[in-house]
Amino acid sequence: MAPPHPADPAPHAAVVYNPVKVDALRLRASVAAAAAAAGWGESLWFETTTADAGQAATRQALRQGASVVIAAGGDGTVRAVAEGLRDSGVAIAIVPTGTGNLLARNLRLPLGNLDVSVALAFEGAERAVDVGVASATRADGTTRDYVFLVMAGVGLDAEMIVNTRPDLKKHVGWLAYVDAGVRLMPKATPFGIRYSLRGRPESTAHVSSVLIANCGVLPGNMQFLPEAEVDDGILDIAVLQPKGMLGWLKIWRRVTWENGVLRRSAVGRRIIKLTESDNERTMTTLRAPDVRIALEEPQEFELDGDDFGPVVSVYVRVDPRSLVVRVPVV
Repeated sequence: MAPPHPADPAPHAAVVYNPVKVDALRLRASVAAAAAAAGWGESLWFETTTADAGQAATRQALRQGASVVIAAGGDGTVRAVAEGLRDSGVAIAIVPTGTGNLLARNLRLPLGNLDVSVALAFEGAERAVDVGVASATRADGTTRDYVFLVMAGVGLDAEMIVNTRPDLKKHVGWLAYVDAGVRLMPKATPFGIRYSLRGRPESTAHVSSVLIANCGVLPGNMQFLPEAEVDDGILDIAVLQPKGMLGWLKIWRRVTWENGVLRRSAVGRRIIKLTESDNERTMTTLRAPDVRIALEEPQEFELDGDDFGPVVSVYVRVDPRSLVVRVPVV
C-alpha cells in the first residue's frame, strides 16, 4: 500500500481474534511492531464471543475505517470475518491458529509463524477470491444465508464433524475427523436427493454425502478436488455414492493416490483415464456456479469444518472475487 498523503490520517488495522485459540499478548506485540514498521496508526481490537463469532465485530471495524481486518483464530473466525468483509473491498489478513486452517492452506499462506502472518496485513499483496454462499432451509421452513470459503457439505461429511471427539481433536488435530469417519462409514445409510445445476432440470441420486467446494485442498495437503480454484467463479461438486467399505476405499485411493500422485505426470493421468468409469460410480464430480439440493429427509450440514445442524435443502452459489485477501508478494 502506498504511504498516506501527509494531510491524511495514517491507515489502521483491526484485529478480530478468538481468545481461546490465540495468545493475545503475543499477538498484540506482533501487530504493534508490524504496524509501527509500516507507519500505520494504532490498531482496533475485537474479541470474538459465543454471541458473535466475528461478523458484528468486523462490521464495527469497517464503520471505524479499518484499512485491513486481521482474523486471528481457526476456520470459524476466518469465515466469520470474511462474511463481514464480503463485497466491502477491505482486505482480510489471516493469522491461522486452528486445526484445519483451510483457506490459508489453499492460498499457501504461511503457517506456524505469527510474525510473518501478521506482517502480511501491512505489507502483503492483495488477491481477490471467490466466496461461497449457502442458503440453508430447515425442517421448520426457515431459510438463512451463510458464507463459506473452502467447502460445504451435507450427509456423512457433516456427521463426521458432529461426531468428532473434542479430546482427540485437541491432541491430534484434523486426524480426529478420520477417527470419526472410520466409526461412521460402516453404518452409513445412503439418502435420496434431487439436485439441479444452473437451474437446469433436476437429477436424482442416492448418496452418502455431497460436498460443494470453493477450493480443493484439505488438511494433510489432501487434493480432494484438484481442479477447484479459489478464484475461477465456479463451484466443484462431489457426489459420493460408495457401496460399503470397498466403495470408501476407492474414494480414499482416488483422493490420496490418484489426485495426490498420479495427476502429477502424463503417465499417471493416462492410468487415471483407464479407471475413470469405475471411479465415477463411487464419486461423481460436477462443476457449476450454483447447485440446488433437496433432501428426502433432514441431513447434517457443515461449512468449512463447522457443524450447522440438519437441513432439508440447500441452494449454494458462488460470489465471484468478492473477498480480498492479503497474500505474500511474489
